[in-house]
Amino acid sequence: MVRTIGAHAAIAAGETGVAEIDPRIMEVMGAVPRHRFVPDALAEFAYADTPLPVSDEQSIAQPYLVALMTHLARIAPDDIVFETGTGAGYHAAVLSNLARRVVSVEVVAPLALEASARLKRLGYDNVEVIASDGYYGAPRHAPFDAMIIKEAVDHVPPVLLRQLKPGGRMVLPLGPRDGPQYLMVIEKTPDGGTRTTRILPVRFTPLQGGERI
Repeated sequence: MVRTIGAHAAIAAGETGVAEIDPRIMEVMGAVPRHRFVPDALAEFAYADTPLPVSDEQSIAQPYLVALMTHLARIAPDDIVFETGTGAGYHAAVLSNLARRVVSVEVVAPLALEASARLKRLGYDNVEVIASDGYYGAPRHAPFDAMIIKEAVDHVPPVLLRQLKPGGRMVLPLGPRDGPQYLMVIEKTPDGGTRTTRILPVRFTPLQGGERI
């Protein structure tokens, strides 16, 4: 899987500007047991570079996209990281090995409980899973050094931007449900402004919660 991620990064470099994923991330991707985060019936496919369903409502993302989004977030060992869409907890496990603390929000309460138990069972003790609406972030735990939004939004939620530290990075798919979406990196400048970089076209399911997309 790690070799495939590396090859994918090299092929996509002209579009993404990322020819090589951070070696720390590649090492972690090789160490986290992805088969423990998918249904037993799909375990033989766990290390293919493809998304896999984990329930009727959620899937586990393609490994290359997990690696790329994590790379773009530029996570340092002492960082506090926020993510939406815990799902089975795989991306949170990857982040756990790179950051000091991870706060992961999942809108489907039973999935949040299962993911929390799974992560604790596997020893990822610096991850807190919250059953909540990710659109609103986790203000009690803010501010965050990095934020990874794993569902599409048609605008940058102001409440999330307020929870990002100056100098922090937010990685998210931006665009309408039925229109073009792009993976974006938003950096918060020291004066509270933002600098935005478009990475590549993507297709993500919409962020759920309330009447929003």
